[in-house]
Amino acid sequence: MLKKELILRNPLRQLGFETEDILPAGAIGAVLSHAGVGKTALLVQLALNGMLRSQNVLHISLNDPVNKVNLWYNELFHHLAGRYERAQINGLWESVLPHRFIMTFRVESFTVPKLEERLSDLTEQGIFSPTMMIIDGLHFDESRRSDLNALKALAVKNSIHIWFTVHTHRHESSGLDGLPVSFSAVAGLFDLVLELQPEHADVHIKLLRGGESTQVGSPLLLDPSTMLIKDPM
Repeated sequence: MLKKELILRNPLRQLGFETEDILPAGAIGAVLSHAGVGKTALLVQLALNGMLRSQNVLHISLNDPVNKVNLWYNELFHHLAGRYERAQINGLWESVLPHRFIMTFRVESFTVPKLEERLSDLTEQGIFSPTMMIIDGLHFDESRRSDLNALKALAVKNSIHIWFTVHTHRHESSGLDGLPVSFSAVAGLFDLVLELQPEHADVHIKLLRGGESTQVGSPLLLDPSTMLIKDPM
């Protein structure tokens, strides 16, 4: 019962997407925001939903150590399941953990060939084969175009989808497409782009590009106090 209920709380279901994963295999998506608004928290919630559906998630962090990333997952999962009995929560948590693998790189040493080599090591030895990948902390500008093309090719080759966090600057101007100038140069490579926009006491999750969304009704909000998607009223 707990597992089924948490699966039904897919954090982006409220945006009107008809498929559970939002992104199909071979596609790449981005979550944009200023520092500290909730990019990682949103993607961890997407990852948790995939894990609950027995999908394997490879989380790649270029900034934080494994223990800090693990803390994100642990805290958000226990917030999501907080109203249930502790024994039930802990049992479900242990059952979904095998569906997640955390990999870290130093941001300055990250390259696509290194990632491919480590991914091959995992899959060829039967250790872990992901269906979803998160890359948290990659810097974006025109110089990353070749890397993004290579990562998109990696997604297609391995039948996975990849989510990226994209750090934007508070006073950065927007291009003609409405996207931050620093990201506009590579935006065309992404199948879907979301933006987190702080407004008053909430953070709005807005669809900027792509997707087969049929959103209606109330906006999708992130609660800054818990970093969880707010349930619709």
